[in-house]
Amino acid sequence: MGASDFHISVGLPPMVRVHGELRIMQDGAPKLTNEQIQSLIRMALTPAQWAYFDRTGDLDFCYAFASGGRFRTNVLRERNGDGMICRVIGSQIRSLEDLGLPAHAKRLTEYAQGLVLITGPSGHGKTTSMIALVDLVNGARSDHIITVEAPIEYLLEGKQCQVTQREVGPHTASFATALKAALREDPDIIMIGELRDYETTSMAIAAAETGHLVFASLPTQDAAKTIDKVLDSFPPEEQQQIRMMVSESLRGIVSQQLVPRKDGQGRIAAVELLFNSVAVGNIIREANTAGLVNAMQLGKNQGMVLMDDSLMELAQKEIISGEEAWRRAANKTKFKQWEPKPEAAAKPAPAAAGAKPGAPPAAPGRPGAAPPPRPGGLRR
Repeated sequence: MGASDFHISVGLPPMVRVHGELRIMQDGAPKLTNEQIQSLIRMALTPAQWAYFDRTGDLDFCYAFASGGRFRTNVLRERNGDGMICRVIGSQIRSLEDLGLPAHAKRLTEYAQGLVLITGPSGHGKTTSMIALVDLVNGARSDHIITVEAPIEYLLEGKQCQVTQREVGPHTASFATALKAALREDPDIIMIGELRDYETTSMAIAAAETGHLVFASLPTQDAAKTIDKVLDSFPPEEQQQIRMMVSESLRGIVSQQLVPRKDGQGRIAAVELLFNSVAVGNIIREANTAGLVNAMQLGKNQGMVLMDDSLMELAQKEIISGEEAWRRAANKTKFKQWEPKPEAAAKPAPAAAGAKPGAPPAAPGRPGAAPPPRPGGLRR
């Protein structure tokens, strides 16, 4: 079906997400009961996983079939009972071209050290893009790659690099714990599934500062919001120092969102691409992230791309609809031609037969009768 996610919930038939929209998996499928869903969940979990889920009400893990097929899976407990959501993980790591990323993004894999951030809304392919970049390093260098994920999604086999993949839960207590240990494990490249908290973000920046190339993801919309989110995760008294560190260690930001194609055949990535430069570094140090738009416009010859420009190009090529581009654009003025038109105002009701143009409407009761005088008091 080309689905990206599979949902089972109490009181609903099985659902799938196709091209960003939820739909019933099969017409006429019966609604599921809590007992049926618990039975399905138990089939997918080990006894230890079920005990953890039964105690906490949440569990993230990766489920793989022996015959092939991997799913990033979450089981949860909610008001109506238990539920499960499974995301399809591709069996192969895709190229930058296949993913629709700009060719200039390859430059982010060529640094010896620094911080590379892959951002976008949940479910818009951040991990897929990040693993594609890391796999380019895997095939081009003789280094040690350590990944820390929750859970492990793509299986990264060593090419020219040694690859160590660790999963929070089965292999390590937390992202922060794994990152502390990683600095003693002779890594060259570190990939972090998501910067979820202050400690993980702090460790990632420290690793980038101490000679490692760090790839990490964040659920943010664009480059400016990404930098603000990173800095806002630190207490005020530390932010000036962190601004200096980020301005020097940041190598680039890839922000992406998947947009429905105009022909209905899936989704395509609209991508914003920022590289660090003297101007960008000054903007970060001066806490003027609003100035990043101008810096990126001036940096187009260096390969920088604004999200609005990516959306505009896709709309002009009629790959996505203009209305969809307008809806997702930050500066909607540039997309004014595609702004949805408001519905025409309702036409006035036709005048009663025999009524003169401009005459007040007839009062209820006898047609054409004048309205009764207002009474001095209230009455029914």
